[in-house]
Amino acid sequence: MKPLLLTNALIINEDLRYPADILIDKGRIQKIASLIPSRTEWQVIDVRGKWVIPGMIDDQVHFREPGLTHKGTIASESAAAVMGGITSFMEMPNVTPPTTTLQALREKFQRASHSSLANYSFYFGATNDNLDELKALTASQACGVKVFMGASTGNMLVDDEQILESIFANAPCLVATHCEHTPTIKHNEETWRARLGDAIPAGEHAAIRSVDACLTSSHQAVSLAKKHRTRLHVLHITTADELALFDAAPTLEALRQKTITTEACVHHLFFNYDDYEMLGHKLKCNPSVKSSFHQEALWRGVNEGIIDVIATDHAPHLLEEKQNDYFAAPSGLPLVQHALPALLDMSSRGIFTPEMVVRKTSHAVAERFQLKDRGYIREGYWADLVVIDPFSHQQIIREDVAYKCGWSPFEGRILSGGAVDMTLVNGHVIWNGRTIQQKYGLPLEFCR
Repeated sequence: MKPLLLTNALIINEDLRYPADILIDKGRIQKIASLIPSRTEWQVIDVRGKWVIPGMIDDQVHFREPGLTHKGTIASESAAAVMGGITSFMEMPNVTPPTTTLQALREKFQRASHSSLANYSFYFGATNDNLDELKALTASQACGVKVFMGASTGNMLVDDEQILESIFANAPCLVATHCEHTPTIKHNEETWRARLGDAIPAGEHAAIRSVDACLTSSHQAVSLAKKHRTRLHVLHITTADELALFDAAPTLEALRQKTITTEACVHHLFFNYDDYEMLGHKLKCNPSVKSSFHQEALWRGVNEGIIDVIATDHAPHLLEEKQNDYFAAPSGLPLVQHALPALLDMSSRGIFTPEMVVRKTSHAVAERFQLKDRGYIREGYWADLVVIDPFSHQQIIREDVAYKCGWSPFEGRILSGGAVDMTLVNGHVIWNGRTIQQKYGLPLEFCR
């Protein structure tokens, strides 16, 4: 691969904006300077008038492989991800068979090495009966240990109190939790079913997967983490009430000192209860999208540093599945292709700054998961970069959707604030705004 020189970039990185050239060689950033004289043997790309930011690192996706590949594959969904400016992902264990053994974990990495266009890592799934496998896991074999403390997709609910104690006490790396209190949800489901049968309106999902269900479970996770001094990351926070459980980290230095962190997802930031009317069960996800009151609290949580990371929880389902009645319609939305543009759209509306978007989608993820040489635009780091045209807008139409499931909750919307013009993964231009180059990503490495 020839050295690649990006000239006339406006870099957004580490809360700064500055003009510079970027020289890339052997997959890494070799030099950043105000002017780097080019050589004839280099490839040169002029990105004048455009931003260059570190690629988004998505710490929560469901790419459905193995076993559910009619919905999505590592190949199809990683392609959609790089088209949307995501250069690395961490994938969840609730596939078929679930990633709850070391052998299944190794097999996933093997699959990704032959098909993923983005860099990758995978969670090890904790269950009620695989504690011995968990104890054999080493800190760098997985991005984290995933614990479903609330029933979600798959059959991985951990509801044994003694087992939860053991997981939090023995996990060799970060524990990531899905927090919803299953007994509360089951009670609410029975109440609504008695009133309405199976024809429950989509918006009632916000009440069934309630604030109390989230708060009860998140409180339990935080209590366990404090008791066992566990590195805890609570996924997809959706309520104002939960924010009181977490400390603010307004700077990256403060984030490095935290052992308990939390994440918000793009759809909970972008959509609210009012959007159920148009989207119906397309908006159904666990935990649920809630009212504008909670949405605006999440915005404040991001800006104040209570919410540390923004991710997607990308979870593709077929459109015909989403058209079922309430109890049969699966939960989850396809999001990776439009997550970063949606956040830039929010920045154009003054909700976040572009610098904050970069911090929460790149820097903070790298810090929290202790990634090696990724998440920043720095000399010596891997060249995972996204070129953004800040003056462009993007109309989302179904014909442009790259997911295997073939639809997006953003269809019909115009996203302003910047469009992905180019995505580089390990120094390769994987997406040039028109075509995908088939170069496979690398497994993420950790400094643990």
